[in-house]
Amino acid sequence: MPKTTSDFDPETYAPVAERIELFYQRFPTGRILTELVQHTEHEIVFRAAVYRVAEDSEPAATGWAAERVNDGEINAVACIENTETSAIGRALANLGFLASRLRPSAEEVAKAALHLLRTAERAGLSPTRAEALRARVARGLPAAELAEVQHELRRFVQRRMEEHAARAGRSG
Repeated sequence: MPKTTSDFDPETYAPVAERIELFYQRFPTGRILTELVQHTEHEIVFRAAVYRVAEDSEPAATGWAAERVNDGEINAVACIENTETSAIGRALANLGFLASRLRPSAEEVAKAALHLLRTAERAGLSPTRAEALRARVARGLPAAELAEVQHELRRFVQRRMEEHAARAGRSG
């Protein structure tokens, strides 16, 4: 929803700065990269990529934004900055850090669970277990069961991170 319409309620909007903070709380070794794709006299285009851990070679999510130079008060003085921030906000939303402070929908929660499942798979979750969890999420679990799945996946990923850190400490 555009932030300039009469329907926009700033009390329900989570600014990009808050979402960036939440991202780094959840993924302390993550990174956010931006790229100025186009800069003409009339338009700015940015691409943002977010990575859950610094070592990831592929982004967990991307976001694009385009703004017209001098279109509105902000773009008259800070079009590049505004466009970059919009791209970051879109990438974070695609990763599950939504622009709304309102409670997420069941679909948004399921989407976040599937993102978490892909992270667990990259961390070594067995294909059999991953498929079983994916099937449960696809069936449309009640909120409490979906929270249990997410908790299990977070614990798995955390254990793998701790194991990796311990191995790195022994070999370093």
